[in-house]
Amino acid sequence: MTRSNDANQKVHWEAGTYDESMGFVSLFGEELISWLKPRSGERIIDFGCGTGDLAARIAASGADVHGVDISPEMVERARDKYPQLTFECSDVTKWRAKKPYDAVFSNAALHWMKDAEGAAESLTSGLEAGGRLVVELGGYGNVQTIIEAMKETLGEYGREDAFVMPWYFPKMGEYCSLLEKYGLEIRNAIHFDRPTRLEEGEEGMKGWLRMFGHAMFPQAGESEKEQWIRDASDRMRKQHHSLYQDGAWTADYRRLRIYAIKR
Repeated sequence: MTRSNDANQKVHWEAGTYDESMGFVSLFGEELISWLKPRSGERIIDFGCGTGDLAARIAASGADVHGVDISPEMVERARDKYPQLTFECSDVTKWRAKKPYDAVFSNAALHWMKDAEGAAESLTSGLEAGGRLVVELGGYGNVQTIIEAMKETLGEYGREDAFVMPWYFPKMGEYCSLLEKYGLEIRNAIHFDRPTRLEEGEEGMKGWLRMFGHAMFPQAGESEKEQWIRDASDRMRKQHHSLYQDGAWTADYRRLRIYAIKR
């Protein structure tokens, strides 16, 4: 696997809006903590920690949790919400551990790291032998209907050139092989559909696109972005009834979840 040429891509997050309207991210992540099974006294890295909600839940076990995220907005909010924990702003594909840790956890973050090699090296940089990795990310086919609707919308405007694929959604075998390269033994891996109800009712898809989808056209002007978001949402409302029913939106999420041990 080669390193991505756009590994330095950044998304500027509205951390407050994220907490208010994208709460399902942390909610689903709570199930992932049951795979982690954190224990008192363990040192655990929350990789791509966002605004810190899952780090705080892990820390409730008595574990020493250190959150790492590339977004200064997210890290600032995490520090405000959980001043008793430690959070670090760093390019997580280049981050290296300063001391060893017992486990590494990541929820809904790794698919933003298109330099998958760099992310895998970072994840394992301080993981002790026998330590565990528990991660969930978007898997192959994640939000494919949304991506295609946006491509079609840009095509109608003759702006196919504006599209950038901002995510890395790997197949299970592909990602497991990458982790094995960095000394991990895969103990459990699943790739599954998880249709996800969006917040904000009628405005749910527009809200999702404003939070995440604008990364598909990062160089566009604000008026262009808003027009494309409205048009893509209308397109999906008319063409994809599985995503929009009874005034509510569902995103076609597909997730990849992995539990592994460092050899």
